[in-house]
Amino acid sequence: MTTAEPPPLPPAAGTDAGDAERRLHPASWLFVLLQNLRQFIVPLVVLLVAGRRADDGPAWLPLIGVGALVAVSVWQYLTFRYRIADDRLVVRSGLLERSVRQIPYSRIHNVAIHQSLLHRLVGVAEVRLESAGGTRPEAQMRVLRLPEALALEQLIRDRGRTDADAGATQPTPDAAPGDTLLALSTAEVVKLGLISNRGMIVVAGALALAFQALPDRTAGRWLVEGGREAFGYANAFAATWMAKALVAAGAVALVLVAIRAFSVLLALVRYHGFRLQRQGRRLTVERGLLSRSRSSVPRRRIQAWTLREGVLHRLFARRTLEIDTASARGSDGQGQQDGRGLDALAPIATAAACDAIVRDVAAVAAWPPTQWRPLHRRAWLRLALGAWLPTAALCVVLGWFFGRWGLLGLLWLPWSAFVAHRHAARAGYAVDAAMVAVREGWWRRHWRFAEIGKLQAVELRQSPLDRWTGMASLWLDTAGAHPLAPQLRLRFVPLAEAERLHAALSREIARRPLRW
Repeated sequence: MTTAEPPPLPPAAGTDAGDAERRLHPASWLFVLLQNLRQFIVPLVVLLVAGRRADDGPAWLPLIGVGALVAVSVWQYLTFRYRIADDRLVVRSGLLERSVRQIPYSRIHNVAIHQSLLHRLVGVAEVRLESAGGTRPEAQMRVLRLPEALALEQLIRDRGRTDADAGATQPTPDAAPGDTLLALSTAEVVKLGLISNRGMIVVAGALALAFQALPDRTAGRWLVEGGREAFGYANAFAATWMAKALVAAGAVALVLVAIRAFSVLLALVRYHGFRLQRQGRRLTVERGLLSRSRSSVPRRRIQAWTLREGVLHRLFARRTLEIDTASARGSDGQGQQDGRGLDALAPIATAAACDAIVRDVAAVAAWPPTQWRPLHRRAWLRLALGAWLPTAALCVVLGWFFGRWGLLGLLWLPWSAFVAHRHAARAGYAVDAAMVAVREGWWRRHWRFAEIGKLQAVELRQSPLDRWTGMASLWLDTAGAHPLAPQLRLRFVPLAEAERLHAALSREIARRPLRW
């Protein structure tokens, strides 16, 4: 996908009646058909298998299904139109059940351009327009010519910015267009693959699918037979139990190395050529090896920020910077999880680079905060109690069934106390006139913060253990919170301090307009 300046679209006329309607690319029906085939591949395979097993031979049933999908795809292409007006995009679709959708440019939060390998060969792209809080994209255009898609993105960026500036009381000047904030080299993407567990997740998902899809416990039988063969090889190469244990450990290590290599491959496919750019008031991310995706979102639409740092992150001296936006979820219901949304401004970067991006993009005076406030002095006890009580209950049950051996689980209690001490000593929060920030974790660390103007609600919570230890927690809500992101909460704060912050933040939220 080229990042060169696209040719401008023809200017819109002064009135809606003078605006010309545009069609999709002539090959659009083919890409819609391929998408439909992916969704209905399982029923079609079932029809094909049923047709082969039937005596009367209804092998034409899958052909009817494919023919129906072809008709639907061509129908969608013939009935889809879009029109570029001065202040909005008008999308018209349907023939029997017609719909006309008016999408103001200023309401479009994210413009995502996606190119699969087939898209790149044909020179087209899929465009998805998202707004805040919806369950589906406002418009999804499969497909446009690539120069036309880039020109549409540019037009929405320019006109959406103009509309926002018209309603702003103190507009801020644009930064230089096309400033690159972060570009990942191949070596950085390889480090990202080594850090991530995506390969393990994919392998585990494939195993679970095999156990569900293969008949007659085939997957389990294959695993058992493979284990027996591996054990036979181990017996052939090793005579003592120590040698056999070393061979088994080597086999496990080889499997883990293969999974890490698979994670590196997945990272290269998804993040190759990653580039984060600031274009005026919008952030644009472009990435991908075979399939290229380009996603753009206004900076004012960012609702919350998350910095992550795991054990392997610290080994490579790297972090991950993610954001929450109020954009719509994708048609698959997974939103940013489909790999096309702008969810990570820095999949991997140094701590200094992540902090520089935050200071450049977020409307905060300084990051990181100069002073973090500690938690309640007995916060470690509250954390430890949360682990001790279920552990003790489980040990009682195990002791009932297994005798003294079941009580060995009590050895977990000292480790829980150590982890609680480390967590409480490192955790903290910071609240000023511009933002609320928290940091948590010891083994796996994260920092999460949001501008006060983005907060929608603040809640004071106290569990029975909190009341007993004299502390409370504040839970803060923002729009578009990522389902996998940690909660923005100030946990285990002294009760008096929690009540003071609750009252102060409630007043600020009521006084300030919600900034989408």
